[in-house]
Amino acid sequence: MLDLKFVRENPEIVKENIKNKFQDSKLSLVDEVIELDEKNRAAKQEGDALRAERNKLSKQIGALMGQGKKDEAEEMKKKVTDASEHLAQLEETEHDLDERIKKIMMTIPNIIDPSVPIGKDDSENVEVQRYGEPVVPEFDIPYHTDIMESFDGIDLDSARKVAGNGFYYLMGDIARLHSSVLSYARDFMINRGFTYCVPPFMIRSEVVTGVMSFAEMDAMMYKIEGEDLYLIGTSEHSMIGKFIDTILPEEKLPQTLTSYSPCFRKEKGAHGLEERGVYRIHQFEKQEMIVVCKPEESMDWYEKLWQNTVDLFRSLDIPVRTLECCSGDLADLKVKSVDVEAWSPRQKKYFEVGSCSNLGDAQARRLKIRVAGEDGRKYFAHTLNNTVAAPPRMLIAFLENNLQADGTVKIPEALQPYMGGTKALMPKK
Repeated sequence: MLDLKFVRENPEIVKENIKNKFQDSKLSLVDEVIELDEKNRAAKQEGDALRAERNKLSKQIGALMGQGKKDEAEEMKKKVTDASEHLAQLEETEHDLDERIKKIMMTIPNIIDPSVPIGKDDSENVEVQRYGEPVVPEFDIPYHTDIMESFDGIDLDSARKVAGNGFYYLMGDIARLHSSVLSYARDFMINRGFTYCVPPFMIRSEVVTGVMSFAEMDAMMYKIEGEDLYLIGTSEHSMIGKFIDTILPEEKLPQTLTSYSPCFRKEKGAHGLEERGVYRIHQFEKQEMIVVCKPEESMDWYEKLWQNTVDLFRSLDIPVRTLECCSGDLADLKVKSVDVEAWSPRQKKYFEVGSCSNLGDAQARRLKIRVAGEDGRKYFAHTLNNTVAAPPRMLIAFLENNLQADGTVKIPEALQPYMGGTKALMPKK
């Protein structure tokens, strides 16, 4: 969410940013919110004047009563009553204007970084760099669920009976591999100086609207019926929410946390063959990283965060690339974002396995996450998030890139301690 003062003083910059995000339907909101703000400030100014006048009159009533001037005091009381009634009307107007302004301000997109490429949608995202040599083996790579089934490692039919489409049972070696990847990702981030955390898996609506746009909320979140609680779509939500309405001493920054959680997502819409199986599902587990830092440090942290994911995937012999998200593909709160994509030998292309985002002070402004500077000045922190590893989607890349011609799956050296020293998975059929 932008600073209202910034919108008021820089309407053309805000409008140009909206155009760059191809959201022209929101252009009128800029003038509307400026007009509402002008009315609101006028109402507040009038209200302040009325309160001062009422206080002055109240003091005069006491003086008049002390002088025995009862009639004059009664006249003064009537003026106080009239002022109070008018003030009540003004306060109601202020409240209504505050709500309308807040709703619009939470809809106007954040100002994107100048380095973000301009484009309408994800088809115009820009490849930045490749890491590792993408290899297409001479043997055919089966579909990922077929690989898992060769190890008796997945049961989709039972999951459909129990929960419907978009769920799975992972079994045996594949289930162990799933847990091992998460444990490895956890320790990988701890070794890079991040504090490990297991957060709440449900959050209140106040936190939901603080960390994401209304459009994202509607497309992703599951609501708990009868309660002000939502299942998290990623632990970033509750991890950033941890700092809601706090003032952090500047010397305590940056806050660098890595978190494990299950994630729950609606995943609306139909998807192609390669997004079936366990690619796009309603429930999965993930290791995440978040940073809360000073504004001047956020871009440095942004570079460090996505590099962590690249390094983790390369340590597991998975080629990856980074893809800069264009303006039209950025969610409204994001300043800059890069996707990490893993190589799929089966599809002979890369696919998304993680996303790193710098949100500037948008989340901090919504959630009131402030920093107390050494000079006594208070300002909003910057927040960032990034995926460390999100199996089972990450397992697709792992299995495809480590599958051997005889059907075995090689376990990279870094992961072997988490698999009890196993160097290869042996198929059951």
